[in-house]
Amino acid sequence: MGAYEEFLARKRIVDPSTGMRIMPDLPGFMKPHQRDIAAWALRRGRAAVFAGTGLGKTLIELVWGGEVARHTGKPVLAFAPLAVSAQHIREASKFGLHAELARTQDDVSGSGVFVTNYQKIDHFDLSAFGGVILDESSILKSTDGHYRTRLVEECARIPFRLAATATPAPNDFMELGNHAEFLGVMSYTDMLATFFTHDGGETQKWRLKGHAENEFWKWMASWAVMLRKPSDLGYENTGYDLPPLVQHQHTVGVEYAPSMETGLLFPMEARSMSERISARRDTIAERVAEAAAITPSDRQFVWWCNLNAESEALTKSIPGAVETRGSDTEEEKERKILDFIEGRTRVLVTKPLVAGFGLNFQFCADTGFVGLNDSFEQLYQAIRRFWRFGQDKPVNVHFIAAETEGAVVANLRRKEADAERMAAAMVAHTASLSSEAVRGLARERPDYDPKQPMIIPSWLEDAA
Repeated sequence: MGAYEEFLARKRIVDPSTGMRIMPDLPGFMKPHQRDIAAWALRRGRAAVFAGTGLGKTLIELVWGGEVARHTGKPVLAFAPLAVSAQHIREASKFGLHAELARTQDDVSGSGVFVTNYQKIDHFDLSAFGGVILDESSILKSTDGHYRTRLVEECARIPFRLAATATPAPNDFMELGNHAEFLGVMSYTDMLATFFTHDGGETQKWRLKGHAENEFWKWMASWAVMLRKPSDLGYENTGYDLPPLVQHQHTVGVEYAPSMETGLLFPMEARSMSERISARRDTIAERVAEAAAITPSDRQFVWWCNLNAESEALTKSIPGAVETRGSDTEEEKERKILDFIEGRTRVLVTKPLVAGFGLNFQFCADTGFVGLNDSFEQLYQAIRRFWRFGQDKPVNVHFIAAETEGAVVANLRRKEADAERMAAAMVAHTASLSSEAVRGLARERPDYDPKQPMIIPSWLEDAA
């Protein structure tokens, strides 16, 4: 292939399937949308699953990995956030699937599914695997991040790749480019050049070209499926009703003396980043006292903090509370989180970056934030540990902020609205395209009924 042909191939708008041509029989215990998505991802070979929390991404990953291992005769490695890998093993055991924990390459033998943490990437030779799975693949968000660069480079020759997350680019299309590059669909820079343009004079901000918008969504739907609920792809929502989410705002007063330095007689709402950081540090005692006072004594609760001083003070203020922090060893973090999951700890105090991604806390329906920052994704992910399909109680979320922190709360509300609009737009643009791709195999059957589960016989070959 000449240089010009290679250039055109890199810029192809629809990424071809490179996976299995003959579909295996998938487990009957999978929900219809789970089975169809797994079959589509196996046919694709390299695919992304952007599915809301509780829709079965873990099960899809495990089934996909097992079939890839059988197909390639090589092991499949699944990366997950810290403490989530053990949860994957429990999920596999619940469904009678086989998966093993692996800390280093020496733990890998045979051709099964092995689960590890992203932090252990240095201990594996990725070229030895027939497939790689990225659980909570929003880790690809940063264009120059350590994990992103390693994964893109070292997985480039692995034939089967699956990325799964509930929150792709909540306010930033660029994360989709990183997913596309990891999957070998198109490079990040080629995506920008093909579909985007600079937004005014700010070179770091991009927006979709008006004439390229439809082509962008078609391109994305050729390698990714997105859904917030089964009906987004034409399936029944039975069993997927979310309970109420009740948000409680607590605002604590601030003692303030007139300042000659600022020239202010009264406390003012923080606006700049430095002002917000200062407001947080100056009100730790007041916010912690409010949090301790409203913590229930008869049920489990998780407090999310932003600063070490917040988590330390809160742990001391609540009898029996256990703090999980970034400086803990991996073993300590896993043990503390497992103690909470199994009911040995009533109140867990931690940060979204430590325990806010991938874990399932449906057994608990009460949580709160004693410290906020400007990351909507961290807020969203932390809340979704509890408010997810499978939760059967109303979820109560408490937000504690000083009166000087109003800008932080308002900023998060704005980001929440922006993210909801963007997610709705992405689903609306890709739903029909993704549904057509995911359910395409079933249309080969003369008795195809879109409301019934798709059963893929072992002899069925997709000629897409």
